[in-house]
Amino acid sequence: MDVILPCLDEAAALPWVLERMPAWAHPIVVDNGSTDGSARIADELGAQVVHEPRRGFGAAAHAGLLAATADLVAFCDCDASMDPGQLARVADPVRSGTADLVLGRRRPTAGSWPLHARLANRVLAFQMTRQTGVRLHDLGPMRVARRADLLALDLRDRRFGYPLEMVLSAAKADWRIAECDIDYTPRIGKSKVTGTVRGTVRTVRDMRAVMAQ
Repeated sequence: MDVILPCLDEAAALPWVLERMPAWAHPIVVDNGSTDGSARIADELGAQVVHEPRRGFGAAAHAGLLAATADLVAFCDCDASMDPGQLARVADPVRSGTADLVLGRRRPTAGSWPLHARLANRVLAFQMTRQTGVRLHDLGPMRVARRADLLALDLRDRRFGYPLEMVLSAAKADWRIAECDIDYTPRIGKSKVTGTVRGTVRTVRDMRAVMAQ
């Protein structure tokens, strides 16, 4: 299984993440313009490094999908908020053929998920459930599906709406979508997205634009 890790200035967290990568998982770190040596660190730690110059979470995530070669692919944040050691519980339903897309439902520990980000995620998950009929509690960034199926969805968003577009498109294609619990701990380093109110607002704006399409 290939594990796609979109990365922007995560030098402090990368060693923690890559050291916990299961032996059966192949990490692909997609550097999205880091200036802190993230790409070099990832390479030194044995990860495949892909450079995506166009800024945007979706741009980095999709570049990783295009670079992947394994049948099964996972997406995971590389800020150390999620343990790659828990990838098996997300991957197993897809491996066994009981689900087509599995999202890791984040179970936060103290200090790991700011209230504004948690509320925004809850609202978006509710709106997505109402729109698609798929009952989900979290638009979890740790997720697993088959590479060929994901490519067939022809995802277009290249900003923060990419994860939501994936779920919406999968639901429209009648995929079996499931959740499983994963631990969610305080990240290493400074958050550039949901750790700030500004980042959360930007993410919600991008996701609502996807919903409106």
